[in-house]
Amino acid sequence: MAKIKKNIVDIKTSATLAINELSQLLEKEGKEIFKFGLGQSPFPVPKTIVEELKKNAKQKNYINVSGLLELREKIAEYHSLKNKNNYSAENVIIGPGSKELIFQTQLVLDCEVLLPSPSWVSYEPQAQILNKKIHWIKTDSSNNWHITPKELDKTCQNLQEVEKLLILNSPNNPSGTTHNNFELLSSIVKKNNMIVLSDEIYTELDFSGNYKSISHFCPERTIISSGLSKWCGAGGWRIGSIIFPKELNHIKNMVRTVASETYTAVSAPIQFAAIKAFTEDHTQYLVNSRKILKIIANYIYNELTQIGIKCQKPQGGFYMLCDFSNVIKQSNEISDGKSLCKKILNEIGFAMLPGSDFGLENEILISRIAFVDFDGTNALNLIENNKKIPDDFLQIACPKIIKGIKKLKEWIKNN
Repeated sequence: MAKIKKNIVDIKTSATLAINELSQLLEKEGKEIFKFGLGQSPFPVPKTIVEELKKNAKQKNYINVSGLLELREKIAEYHSLKNKNNYSAENVIIGPGSKELIFQTQLVLDCEVLLPSPSWVSYEPQAQILNKKIHWIKTDSSNNWHITPKELDKTCQNLQEVEKLLILNSPNNPSGTTHNNFELLSSIVKKNNMIVLSDEIYTELDFSGNYKSISHFCPERTIISSGLSKWCGAGGWRIGSIIFPKELNHIKNMVRTVASETYTAVSAPIQFAAIKAFTEDHTQYLVNSRKILKIIANYIYNELTQIGIKCQKPQGGFYMLCDFSNVIKQSNEISDGKSLCKKILNEIGFAMLPGSDFGLENEILISRIAFVDFDGTNALNLIENNKKIPDDFLQIACPKIIKGIKKLKEWIKNN
C-alpha cells in the first residue's frame, strides 16, 4: 500500500465540518440536535445577488486565473476604502473560498507560522500539511482572547533568523471578540520584520459597524483575505478573495502561479454574480444582520453567565467561548473539553466544539459555540417589518436557540 506522509497522517477532517456531518447524521437517526457546532451564516444571500447568479448561469468559459477583472476592480475599490490603502485589480486574486487562498499563501512562503491560541481550526492543520513549524502565542479572557504586543514580541525574540507569518482574525473565530490594539501590534510586526495574513472574513459583522484592520497601521506588510461566506450568507458558493499590497507583489505572483496549476479559476457564474455584492448597497442587510446576532449573543451570554459559566461577550460574528470549569467537576467521564462536548452531545443533542480544536489546552473545560441555529430569513423579515424589535423576537425567530440553551442549563444544574 502507498504510504501517507508522516506530517499529514494524523490530520483529521476539519472539526467544524465533522461536527456538522455528525449533527446531520444524528438528525437522520431521529434525534433532536441543537446545532451550535458549525459556523455557517443563517442569513440568505441577498436577492439581487441570487438573481444575478441566475442570469449568468450561461457563463461557461474559463476566467483569468486571478479572477474576473470587473470583480477584482470592485473588490480593490472596496478594500481601498475599508483598509485605507490603495489597491488595484492587479493586487487581487479570486479563489474558491478564502480558506484555499490562505493555504496557497502558506504554501508559497518559506516561513514559520505564528498563531494566537485560540485560532480558527484550519490554520494549524494547513501549516502541518505544508510541514511548517507552528508557534502558538497564548491569550486569555483578560486580553479579550487576542495576542498582546508584549507576547508577540516575546515570541519573536527566539525567531530572529527565520521568516515569520502571523495569522490574525478579528472578529475572532472562536471567541467572537475584536482586537483592540492593532496600532501597538503593528509596531511589533514592523520591528520583527514579519508578514501578517489578516483574515477579515467576519469584519463586516463587527457589531459596532466599524471596519477594524491591522492594515490601517501596516498596510505594506498585510495580506488581507476575505469572501462572501459570512457577511453575505454564501458559504456554499465557495468564493473568496485575497489582496496583496504592492510591496508583496512577488508573493501574489507565486500564489497566482500555484492557483493556475491547482484550481484554475473560480466558477464563472458565481464570479459574475459576486459583482453585485460590491456594487449594490447592502447596508440595511448588514445592519439588521448585526442587530440580530448581537441580540442572540447578549441573550446567550446573560443566560450562561447567570449559572456560573464564564463567557466573553461577543463583539462580532456568531461565536462565543464558554468556560465550564466553575460549574462542572472533572471526573472519569469528563476529563477534558472533548469528553465534555461528547457527553453533552450524546445526552441532550447540544453540538459544540472543544477549545482544543482551536489551539487551547484540552484539559481546560472550554468550548466554542456558534449561535446560528435559526431561520435567518424569518429573523430579517421580523426586523424589517417592525419599527422596533418585538419583545418576543427571540421566541419567534430563534426557538431552537432558546430551547438549546435551556436544555444546556438544565443539564448543567443536574450534573
